[in-house]
Amino acid sequence: MRKPDFFIVGAPRCGTTAMKSYLGEHPEIFIPPADIEPHFFGSDMYQQSFIRDEQEYLSLFAGAKDERRVGEKSTRYLYSERAAVEIKEYQPSASIIVMLRNPVDQLYSLHNLRLYIERENIVDFEAALEAEEDRKRGLRLPDSISLREAWTLTYREIPRYTHQVQRYLDVFGRRNVHIIIFDDFISDLTKVYGDTLRFLRVDPGFQPEFRKISPSRRVRSRTVQSLLTNRPQFVRSFMKVIMPLQLRKRVFESLFALNLSYAPRPPMRPELRRQLQEEFLPEVEQLSRLLGRDLTHWCKG
Repeated sequence: MRKPDFFIVGAPRCGTTAMKSYLGEHPEIFIPPADIEPHFFGSDMYQQSFIRDEQEYLSLFAGAKDERRVGEKSTRYLYSERAAVEIKEYQPSASIIVMLRNPVDQLYSLHNLRLYIERENIVDFEAALEAEEDRKRGLRLPDSISLREAWTLTYREIPRYTHQVQRYLDVFGRRNVHIIIFDDFISDLTKVYGDTLRFLRVDPGFQPEFRKISPSRRVRSRTVQSLLTNRPQFVRSFMKVIMPLQLRKRVFESLFALNLSYAPRPPMRPELRRQLQEEFLPEVEQLSRLLGRDLTHWCKG
């Protein structure tokens, strides 16, 4: 059974889902079709949905045939302190794809996603930011989050990109790490996609239909969403016995889709945006030096 040889490691809400979908359409690339992030690596992180059994993990790639590249996407790998080393030990020749976005926009989008998947119960973004310190102490957690999973409610630590990117550069070397800036992904997707194909050493001439993959989503009913997301353990265990992983995912994806509506989120309060821009400016300046590219416009205007 084949192991993955390239990894989209994050960050979340930076175009990784779309990139995974576009790469999966390439005839020389295999990526598990279901919208799943296995998080097999990163032993410093815990979440109930993470796959820790190697056979279950490898079963995700059972459909691979003679494709040149096999990959997966798990957006917490970038944040994890251990994932880079663990991936290197498992697949020494791995190629790494990193996607980065304006930290302020990334956080706002991440909060919206967490509301959608019932991993957040504070609807107001600013209030969720203010609750971070309490949550680190295990306080004010949603019912769907156990104490061991409290780390998943971090916000400000997620886009501290410089240290995270440096870790992958140190472990894999610059030539094996491909960094994509979300601004470029939006403004010139064809070029970014072609560059990524060249990085993976597959035919760069292939171009998929660039459909919008991850629009802003809102739930129609939070009660229904909670029932779908927080399934009792006996239901999870029963479903695991009667259905393979990818079929389970497809079934619940269909149910989630029925409870969805699509609408742009209102803009962030201007005062809060300016506050966060000032807060992240030193981080963005460090990242700019690391990448050799001025990204400080993220924290202006």
